Amino acid sequence: MHSTSQRGLFLTLEGVDGAGKSTHIPFIKRYLEDKGITVIVTREPGGTQLGEQLRELLLHTPMSLKTEALLMFAARNEHIEQVIEPALTAGHWVLCDRFTDASFAYQGGGRQLGAEPIELLEQWTHPTLQPDHTWLFDLDLHLAQERLRRTRDMDRFENEAEDFFKRTQQFYHLRAQRFPQRFSIIDSSQSIDSIEQQLAQHIDALI
Repeated sequence: MHSTSQRGLFLTLEGVDGAGKSTHIPFIKRYLEDKGITVIVTREPGGTQLGEQLRELLLHTPMSLKTEALLMFAARNEHIEQVIEPALTAGHWVLCDRFTDASFAYQGGGRQLGAEPIELLEQWTHPTLQPDHTWLFDLDLHLAQERLRRTRDMDRFENEAEDFFKRTQQFYHLRAQRFPQRFSIIDSSQSIDSIEQQLAQHIDALI
């Protein structure tokens, strides 16, 4: 049983839209809870009342690239202060659908802002907080797009051209190469059972 006297672990899921990461959040939550661990499930942008309002703006309102990056980190700052840090300090585990790796991938790569401005914002917003483990859900971009079109109306990120997603995916791979200890790459073309077996092995190693 995980002791509440020690700090909880911060787990994140990343990947391009349609890669299937959100599908596996209920399994991870249930698996951890079965081990006696309290799990807070949250998402970015979002996670707080202000964060969710900013999410609506970010997903549906055209804006300049700098504004987009700054709003992402504004939402993140609220999220860290109100949700993530208090939960970790209380000994709970936090399972977050996207975190700063997404800003490197989407704004840094997809939007071609580059890594440096994101690094500056990261240093300002959370100089010491990093995920303890990150799952990068990886899928052929054509398959990811097909999945998206089948499941929902597309937001302004999901409607981007293929080159945008190529750059986003490339930056995700660069992040995984830079932090190999933290990242596990999941091939999302596998069966759900196969993916769940891998996730369970990773979680067991963390516990």
